[in-house]
Amino acid sequence: MKAVILAAGKGSKLNPFSNTRPIPMISIAGKALLDNSLFQLKKAGINDVYIIVGHHKEMIQNFVAEKSDSGMNIHCLEQKNNGGIGDAVLTVKGKISPGEYFLLIYGDTLTDENIYSKTQQSFHSFKCPVASICLPPSNESFGNVFLNAQMKINKIVEKPKGNNFGNYVLSGIFVLPESFFGLLEKNKRSMEKALKALVQEGELMASMWENEWLDIVYPWEILKANRIILDSWNESSIAKSAIMESNVTMQGVVNIEEGVVIKAGAVLEGPCSIGKGSYVGNNSLIRSYTSLGNNCSIGYGVELKNCVVLDNSGIGRLSFVGDSVIGENVDIGAGCMTVNRNLGWEKVQIKNGKTILPSGLKKLGAFIGDNVTIGAGNTIQPGTVISPGKTLSACYSVKK
Repeated sequence: MKAVILAAGKGSKLNPFSNTRPIPMISIAGKALLDNSLFQLKKAGINDVYIIVGHHKEMIQNFVAEKSDSGMNIHCLEQKNNGGIGDAVLTVKGKISPGEYFLLIYGDTLTDENIYSKTQQSFHSFKCPVASICLPPSNESFGNVFLNAQMKINKIVEKPKGNNFGNYVLSGIFVLPESFFGLLEKNKRSMEKALKALVQEGELMASMWENEWLDIVYPWEILKANRIILDSWNESSIAKSAIMESNVTMQGVVNIEEGVVIKAGAVLEGPCSIGKGSYVGNNSLIRSYTSLGNNCSIGYGVELKNCVVLDNSGIGRLSFVGDSVIGENVDIGAGCMTVNRNLGWEKVQIKNGKTILPSGLKKLGAFIGDNVTIGAGNTIQPGTVISPGKTLSACYSVKK
C-alpha cells in the first residue's frame, strides 16, 4: 500500500513557527514531525510514500533528499493551487492505480503509537474504505463522527455547533480507494463533501484509535506533542561521546545525544532530551518535558521547564524559560525571564497577529520565532508571540 502525506498547508494558527517552515518540519523531541511519520510508516511496512508539498516546499524536498538511504521510496509532489485539502489529495491522482487503495495522512497529526498499522489492520478486516477515529480533547474543532454498532460511519458533521456532537472525531488518517478521486472531482474538490458522499454510499468504516492523538494547530500544542513523545520513552539513552563533568545529577528518563557537554553541578530531571552538540552550563536546571535541539547553548544557572528549544539557539546565564517554545537561531541574553502565568492565575491568551487565541492553560510562557535576538534583562509576558527576525534591546535597570 502507498501512503500520501499532506504537507502543503501554511498553518497560520501555528505562527510564529509555521512562518518559516511547513508544519511537518517542526521538531518534536529532537525529530521533525515528518521524520516521526516516516519512521512509523516504515514500521507499518509502507515504503512507498508521496508527500504533497507547497508552503516552504524546499525544506521538505531537502529533507527527503537526505533520506535517500532510508530504504523507502519517497516522492514530493507540489500542490500548485491553494485549493484546500481536496485539491491536495488530487495532486496524487495518476500515482494510484485503478482498484488500488492508499493510506492518506494529515501531516500535522501525532500519536504515541503506530496508528498507521492499526488503520491498515481495520482495512484488511473490513475490506472497504476506512477512517481512523478517536476521542477528542474538543469536539468543536474537528469533524464529528456518528457510527452504528458495526462500526460503519453513517454521518459526519464538520465542526458542529450547539449540541450536535458525536462521540468521536476524524483523526486525519484514512484508507481510501482510487475511485475517491472521482468523488472529489464531482464535489468541487471538497474533502468534506467527498467523505460525506462515501458515507452515503455506505462504504466508510471506522477504525478506533484509543491511544494518545494530537492535531497540532496552535503553538502551545507543540508542548503537548513534546510531552506525548517524551512520555513514550521507557529508558535513558546517553551517547558515548557525551561529556558529563562531576556532580551532574540525572533523574528519570534522559536522552543525551552525541557531542553534548554538560558542566559540573547541572541537574537534568527526566523526561528530557538534549540534542547533538549542545552545551549545558554549570549549575543549570533542565526540568521535566524540556527538549533541546542540536547545537544549543545553555548558560550558567539557567532554568528550563517544560519547553522546546529548536536548533542552534542560546540562552544566557541566569535566565528562566518555562512553558515556552523557542525557534531556531534564537539568541536570548543573560538574566531574561519568560513569565509563565498571570498574576491572578487567569487562563493565558495569545495574540497571534490581530487574533486573540484562548489557550485554556493557566501556565504558558512565550513563543519566540526563528532568528530572534533578545537583549539581556528582558521579562516576557505570558502568551507573548515574537515574530521571526525581531530584535529586542537589552533592558537595563541602570543606564549611563
